[in-house]
Amino acid sequence: MNYIDHESVAKKTNSRLLKNKVLKSIFLAATMFGLIVLAILLYRIVTQGSEYLSLEFFTSFASRIPENSGIKAAILGSIYLMLVVAPISMFLGVGTAVYLEEYAKKNKLTNFIRINISNLAGVPSVVFGLLGLTIFARFFGLGISILAAGLTMSLLILPIIIVAAQEAIRSVPKELRDASYAMGATKWQTILRIVLPAAIPGILTGSILALSRAIGETAPLVVLGIPTILMFTPDSILSTFTALPMQIFDWTKRPQVAFHDVAAAGIIVLMTLLIIMNSIAVFIRNKYQKRY
Repeated sequence: MNYIDHESVAKKTNSRLLKNKVLKSIFLAATMFGLIVLAILLYRIVTQGSEYLSLEFFTSFASRIPENSGIKAAILGSIYLMLVVAPISMFLGVGTAVYLEEYAKKNKLTNFIRINISNLAGVPSVVFGLLGLTIFARFFGLGISILAAGLTMSLLILPIIIVAAQEAIRSVPKELRDASYAMGATKWQTILRIVLPAAIPGILTGSILALSRAIGETAPLVVLGIPTILMFTPDSILSTFTALPMQIFDWTKRPQVAFHDVAAAGIIVLMTLLIIMNSIAVFIRNKYQKRY
């Protein structure tokens, strides 16, 4: 007959409960530390830059005088840049994901490609800047145009979109595909009318988060040689331009304290854009994640 040592069980239970409380306290402290630092950062930025937020700030070009400085050229340049990045990166990213998940054979080569795509998502952005400088700016002669920067940024976020689209396509239930084939649909018809519509929420969520990264990147633009100050707005994708992160980067380098306050105002605008884009991604995810 087996006897239960209640005292030993009680000690183990108390030890586990204590360990759980300790780990819970550590995780809570880490979370609170991050939130406090973020709150201090937001408070500092808002208090510094709020006085410069006005209509003139959005309609004026950069100036040597902090009070007269604006982000007109920078904000329009960022918008033009995203108009190039979004269609290129999403078309190539989703197309690659569809091929790898639906058409490519499951062998060592495709596994090698998948692993390298995942690894590319962690490559520093300055490396993509060097790649864009070599290929697009110099080899193809696009210089410091919106198109050169847009292609470079597309390469930067392409792995993220591919991985997100693969996961979204992979999450579509196999029963939906089988039902489509049973109705006589071809493989492409099944992908176009069944798989992609079901995977769109996940694809859009990953794409918006990737675009949020692209709009805030500075290193690739610095490597390409994008100017920090322009007194005109771009009129085509081959025009020279500047972007909001480059403008902020230039203001933060200046010794005058007033320019740091102007940079804080630019950061507020950039953060607002990022929050809006990320909120859209979260809304799409929450709305459609329980669809199937």
